[in-house]
Amino acid sequence: MPLLSARLRYGAAAQIFHWLTAILVVAAYILSPGGSEQRVYSSAADFNRQTHETLGTCVFALTLLRLLWRSIDRTPEDPPMKPWMMRSAKIVRVALYGLLIAIPVAATMGAFLEAHPLTLWAIGNIGPMFSPRHDVGQTVAEIHTTLGNVILWAAGLHAVAAL
Repeated sequence: MPLLSARLRYGAAAQIFHWLTAILVVAAYILSPGGSEQRVYSSAADFNRQTHETLGTCVFALTLLRLLWRSIDRTPEDPPMKPWMMRSAKIVRVALYGLLIAIPVAATMGAFLEAHPLTLWAIGNIGPMFSPRHDVGQTVAEIHTTLGNVILWAAGLHAVAAL
Protein backbone atom coordinates (compact mmCIF):
# COMPACT_ATOMS: atom_id res chain seq x y z
CA MET A 1 0.00 0.00 0.00
CA PRO A 2 1.42 3.41 -0.93
CA LEU A 3 2.29 5.90 1.80
CA LEU A 4 0.34 8.73 0.16
CA SER A 5 -3.39 8.76 -0.44
CA ALA A 6 -4.75 8.03 -3.90
CA ARG A 7 -7.78 9.44 -5.67
CA LEU A 8 -10.17 6.94 -4.07
CA ARG A 9 -8.29 5.58 -1.02
CA TYR A 10 -6.36 6.83 1.97
CA GLY A 11 -2.67 5.93 1.98
CA ALA A 12 -0.83 3.92 4.62
CA ALA A 13 0.26 6.98 6.62
CA ALA A 14 -3.28 8.36 6.93
CA GLN A 15 -4.60 4.93 7.90
CA ILE A 16 -1.91 4.49 10.55
CA PHE A 17 -2.72 7.93 11.98
CA HIS A 18 -6.42 7.02 12.04
CA TRP A 19 -6.13 3.63 13.74
CA LEU A 20 -3.38 4.65 16.16
CA THR A 21 -5.53 7.60 17.24
CA ALA A 22 -8.54 5.33 17.72
CA ILE A 23 -6.53 2.82 19.78
CA LEU A 24 -4.97 5.52 21.98
CA VAL A 25 -8.33 7.22 22.61
CA VAL A 26 -9.99 3.95 23.64
CA ALA A 27 -7.02 2.98 25.83
CA ALA A 28 -6.98 6.42 27.51
CA TYR A 29 -10.72 6.16 28.14
CA ILE A 30 -10.48 2.67 29.62
CA LEU A 31 -7.50 3.57 31.82
CA SER A 32 -9.00 6.82 33.09
CA PRO A 33 -9.14 6.70 36.88
CA GLY A 34 -12.33 8.80 36.80
CA GLY A 35 -14.22 10.01 39.82
CA SER A 36 -13.48 12.71 42.35
CA GLU A 37 -10.25 14.68 42.47
CA GLN A 38 -9.25 12.78 45.62
CA ARG A 39 -9.70 9.45 43.82
CA VAL A 40 -7.94 10.54 40.61
CA TYR A 41 -4.90 11.82 42.50
CA SER A 42 -4.78 9.06 45.11
CA SER A 43 -1.71 6.84 45.23
CA ALA A 44 -3.93 3.84 44.35
CA ALA A 45 -4.80 5.49 41.01
CA ASP A 46 -1.26 6.68 40.16
CA PHE A 47 -0.52 4.09 37.48
CA ASN A 48 -3.84 4.58 35.68
CA ARG A 49 -3.66 8.38 35.97
CA GLN A 50 -0.09 8.55 34.68
CA THR A 51 -0.92 6.16 31.85
CA HIS A 52 -4.06 8.15 31.03
CA GLU A 53 -2.12 11.44 31.03
CA THR A 54 0.64 9.96 28.87
CA LEU A 55 -1.83 8.50 26.37
CA GLY A 56 -3.78 11.78 26.27
CA THR A 57 -0.60 13.72 25.54
CA CYS A 58 0.23 11.21 22.79
CA VAL A 59 -3.26 11.67 21.32
CA PHE A 60 -2.74 15.45 21.29
CA ALA A 61 0.69 15.19 19.62
CA LEU A 62 -0.56 12.58 17.15
CA THR A 63 -3.52 14.78 16.25
CA LEU A 64 -1.23 17.72 15.50
CA LEU A 65 0.95 15.46 13.33
CA ARG A 66 -2.15 14.06 11.68
CA LEU A 67 -3.43 17.55 10.84
CA LEU A 68 -0.01 18.44 9.44
CA TRP A 69 -0.06 15.26 7.34
CA ARG A 70 -3.58 16.09 6.15
CA SER A 71 -2.33 19.46 4.96
CA ILE A 72 0.29 17.86 2.68
CA ASP A 73 -1.46 14.63 1.64
CA ARG A 74 -4.39 14.60 -0.73
CA THR A 75 -7.85 13.70 0.55
CA PRO A 76 -9.51 10.93 -1.46
CA GLU A 77 -12.76 11.69 -3.21
CA ASP A 78 -15.88 10.93 -1.20
CA PRO A 79 -17.92 7.98 -2.40
CA PRO A 80 -21.28 8.88 -3.93
CA MET A 81 -23.72 9.82 -1.18
CA LYS A 82 -26.68 12.05 -0.51
CA PRO A 83 -25.88 15.70 0.31
CA TRP A 84 -27.15 15.40 3.91
CA MET A 85 -24.84 12.43 4.45
CA MET A 86 -21.87 14.36 3.08
CA ARG A 87 -22.62 17.33 5.39
CA SER A 88 -23.09 15.01 8.36
CA ALA A 89 -19.81 13.23 7.67
CA LYS A 90 -17.97 16.55 7.51
CA ILE A 91 -19.58 17.78 10.75
CA VAL A 92 -18.63 14.59 12.60
CA ARG A 93 -15.08 14.66 11.18
CA VAL A 94 -14.59 18.31 12.26
CA ALA A 95 -16.12 17.51 15.67
CA LEU A 96 -13.77 14.57 16.15
CA TYR A 97 -10.71 16.69 15.33
CA GLY A 98 -11.97 19.43 17.65
CA LEU A 99 -12.48 16.90 20.46
CA LEU A 100 -9.05 15.33 19.87
CA ILE A 101 -7.55 18.75 20.58
CA ALA A 102 -9.98 20.05 23.22
CA ILE A 103 -9.95 16.98 25.48
CA PRO A 104 -6.19 16.90 26.25
CA VAL A 105 -6.08 20.71 26.49
CA ALA A 106 -8.97 20.68 28.98
CA ALA A 107 -7.31 17.90 31.00
CA THR A 108 -4.02 19.75 31.22
CA MET A 109 -5.67 23.08 32.06
CA GLY A 110 -7.90 21.44 34.67
CA ALA A 111 -4.96 19.70 36.35
CA PHE A 112 -2.82 22.85 36.35
CA LEU A 113 -5.67 25.01 37.68
CA GLU A 114 -6.19 22.46 40.46
CA ALA A 115 -2.43 22.76 41.20
CA HIS A 116 -1.62 19.22 40.03
CA PRO A 117 1.31 18.39 37.75
CA LEU A 118 0.95 16.52 34.50
CA THR A 119 2.84 13.24 34.88
CA LEU A 120 4.17 11.56 31.76
CA TRP A 121 6.06 8.30 31.43
CA ALA A 122 9.77 8.76 30.76
CA ILE A 123 9.51 12.51 31.41
CA GLY A 124 8.08 12.78 34.90
CA ASN A 125 6.14 15.67 36.38
CA ILE A 126 5.44 18.86 34.48
CA GLY A 127 4.37 21.38 37.08
CA PRO A 128 1.45 23.77 36.71
CA MET A 129 2.25 26.60 34.35
CA PHE A 130 -0.18 29.14 35.76
CA SER A 131 -1.69 30.21 39.07
CA PRO A 132 -4.08 27.77 40.68
CA ARG A 133 -7.81 28.50 40.58
CA HIS A 134 -9.19 25.32 42.08
CA ASP A 135 -12.87 26.03 41.42
CA VAL A 136 -12.19 26.83 37.75
CA GLY A 137 -9.94 23.76 37.52
CA GLN A 138 -12.72 21.51 38.78
CA THR A 139 -15.10 22.92 36.19
CA VAL A 140 -12.56 22.41 33.41
CA ALA A 141 -11.90 18.85 34.65
CA GLU A 142 -15.65 18.15 34.49
CA ILE A 143 -15.71 19.50 30.93
CA HIS A 144 -12.82 17.15 30.11
CA THR A 145 -14.82 14.20 31.47
CA THR A 146 -17.93 15.18 29.50
CA LEU A 147 -15.94 15.63 26.29
CA GLY A 148 -14.30 12.25 26.88
CA ASN A 149 -17.76 10.67 26.84
CA VAL A 150 -18.83 12.72 23.81
CA ILE A 151 -15.85 11.59 21.72
CA LEU A 152 -16.79 7.94 22.21
CA TRP A 153 -20.32 8.63 20.98
CA ALA A 154 -19.03 10.70 18.03
CA ALA A 155 -16.49 8.00 17.13
CA GLY A 156 -19.20 5.37 17.39
CA LEU A 157 -21.41 7.40 15.05
CA HIS A 158 -18.45 7.78 12.71
CA ALA A 159 -17.85 4.01 12.74
CA VAL A 160 -21.50 3.13 12.16
CA ALA A 161 -21.74 5.62 9.28
CA ALA A 162 -18.55 4.20 7.73
CA LEU A 163 -20.01 0.72 7.78
